[in-house]
Amino acid sequence: MRIISSPEEMRAWSSQFRAQGGRIGLVPTMGYFHEGHLSLMRAAGRMADQVVVSLFVNPIQFGPGEDLDAYPRDFERDADLARETGVAVLFAPTAEAMYPDGFQTTVSAGPLADHLCGASRPGHFDGVCTVVCKLFNIVSPDLAVFGRKDFQQLAIIRRMVLDLDIPVRIKAHPIVREQDGLAMSSRNSYLDPEQRRSALCLYQGLCRARELYRQGETRVDRLRAEVCRLIEQTPLTGIDYVSFVDRDTLEPVHTADEKTVLALAVKIGGRVRLIDNAPLAAGEHDGQGENGN
Repeated sequence: MRIISSPEEMRAWSSQFRAQGGRIGLVPTMGYFHEGHLSLMRAAGRMADQVVVSLFVNPIQFGPGEDLDAYPRDFERDADLARETGVAVLFAPTAEAMYPDGFQTTVSAGPLADHLCGASRPGHFDGVCTVVCKLFNIVSPDLAVFGRKDFQQLAIIRRMVLDLDIPVRIKAHPIVREQDGLAMSSRNSYLDPEQRRSALCLYQGLCRARELYRQGETRVDRLRAEVCRLIEQTPLTGIDYVSFVDRDTLEPVHTADEKTVLALAVKIGGRVRLIDNAPLAAGEHDGQGENGN
């Protein structure tokens, strides 16, 4: 596995490989790998000839007071895991390389960023779109794999690729969970044992809403009330949002149907913000097909 830090060197490697007819799969990450990340890498490996993993904690997607400085990092461990997974290149640029002096052009995420995480993290998805667009330009992948846990991010990236005519196929990968249902996240490492138990309320809330929907409850106010009750009675929790939205537009809905997704953001212990989501209809995914560019 090659470790590349220079955008120019990364671009040269990709150009040479593509000139030989090779297909590149990209997995954008911020590092501190867990099984969720590794499953994205393996999925990319099944669809492409070589896999490039970017490892970059993107400063412009963190707002004031967020956990940029505290975000977990372990480069050597991440490199070992990527190498063992069969990754061809680990692209790990510096912030100075990605955002040199005078940098000023960004990508606006648009109205899809007005809801869910975007409502409480203004500017976050502009930062996400900007860095992903830059990664697409530097790596020139044929496809990129994103996890469904970041439901809103996936929708926004798909929209960006479509709107800006970026020739990258976007592939979605299912949420990877711990045995007890907690969605895998690098931020889970912040949790102490008691907080870890409380974090299960996200998955339990999703399961409860899906159960009620299967029983015929479609009134979103009733579904939300039940999910909020379950979370609020769990110690050490604070709700950021409990939202029932259309899977395509991300607009809030009042009556649930087969296109409805429940998305959650909950703070655990006052500082660790976790997200999760699930479609209400059993067996459904997020309903968004892969991008055909």
